[in-house]
Amino acid sequence: MYLKVLESALLQMIDILNISNNQQTIVKSLSISGIGLHTGIDVSMKLSPAEADYGIKFIRKDLNDNNVIEAIWSNVTSTKLSTTISNKNGASVSTIEHLMSALSGLHIDNIKVEIDGPEVPIMDGSSIKFVNLIDSTSIKKLDKKRKILKVKQNIKVEKDDSFVELKPNNQFSINFEIDFPSKLVSQQSCQLQLVNGNYKTDIASARTFGFEKDVDLLRSNGLALGGSLENAVVVGETKILNSDGLRFKDEFVRHKILDSIGDLYLAGSPIQGYFLGNKSGHHLNNLLLRSLFSDKNNYEYI
Repeated sequence: MYLKVLESALLQMIDILNISNNQQTIVKSLSISGIGLHTGIDVSMKLSPAEADYGIKFIRKDLNDNNVIEAIWSNVTSTKLSTTISNKNGASVSTIEHLMSALSGLHIDNIKVEIDGPEVPIMDGSSIKFVNLIDSTSIKKLDKKRKILKVKQNIKVEKDDSFVELKPNNQFSINFEIDFPSKLVSQQSCQLQLVNGNYKTDIASARTFGFEKDVDLLRSNGLALGGSLENAVVVGETKILNSDGLRFKDEFVRHKILDSIGDLYLAGSPIQGYFLGNKSGHHLNNLLLRSLFSDKNNYEYI
């Protein structure tokens, strides 16, 4: 038992070291296409290598001018059912959270994302397609040290009975709880430490979900126009409507973790801290980052 605990601790230390050294990008350009979940628009996207300190930037190829949008917390302009970022000229790209989550999970610091429409394709509703795409090439280490954002003080944002919180910790860990009135979802919780590549096995394939009773209302409001059983788990009154069922028994809360990882990567650096989420979503995630960066005493770069 002692040896197993020691082995686990050593592996965690190794993983911390692995994500604390040099910045990374991809070796070659990669392309992917699909439909936007909310717009219903077919979109093509190209991921390309970028130099150190470039960060993550989206480039709207369908726009001629002022088409570069940096993926950073201060550029978030909407959190209605997804995360949207915009530049000062109004160019925007929405539903970025699954791609951002994949980039975080694979420790990609610098990448150029060229896209010919207003929304990142939803793929199968998770981030696994993006993970597998990036895994199909090599990841390149750059000659510049990665900056880690270390949380120094407790930061908490609340709204009604929902909250998100960041606490000091020696690595990035996450604990999330959800509670929906549907008996098929109900209360779920999941706690994990992102170590040893477990993002891909434990989080990446968890899909977005919605409720059958809400579909007509969403579409009447111009949302979920590209949604289907191919890219979302649809929860009916008495059963899951997808013929293949769930990928995890707690897939719903795992997807909330996937979203949160993507939203938190808009900090601009990997976070060293303990994240807690309770019945929260994109809006509170962004408010948490705004609160974190409102006081330099809350964090330091290491």
